[in-house]
Amino acid sequence: MESETLTLRGVTKGDRAAWAALWADYLAFYETTLPPEVYETSFANLLSDDPSTFQGRLAWLGKTPVGLVHWVYHPHMWRPEGTCYLQDLFTAPAARGRGVARALIEAVYSDADARGTPRVYWLTQEFNYAGRMLYDRIGTRTPFIRYDRPAV
Repeated sequence: MESETLTLRGVTKGDRAAWAALWADYLAFYETTLPPEVYETSFANLLSDDPSTFQGRLAWLGKTPVGLVHWVYHPHMWRPEGTCYLQDLFTAPAARGRGVARALIEAVYSDADARGTPRVYWLTQEFNYAGRMLYDRIGTRTPFIRYDRPAV
């Protein structure tokens, strides 16, 4: 993997196993597990041609999948052009420090710019120190605090 070239591309039907393994590792980082039907629905969304559902890219070093990013566009009352939410970003531990996460975020930035929706935002856990070091260089931290509805 040391000398391999980093390649990003959209998720394809043949990527199911590679995507699922990366997404499972991402979810494990956040101590989350999801049932198989959520994997099926999520993967189908990534393959959809519907521009209102999730988009995704995988990062590859040679033939090895090493990262993923998922994002979705949505309306915004203050921004007629809408906005882009980068929901999931993950780099496999063996590939960290090689520019994978930055390249994936920049791919989302590029897609958002091409759609005329330049505002991209994301959330992360406070304890994600390694990720936040990158985010502090390529994004702007906001003063907003997130609240969730209590479990029903």
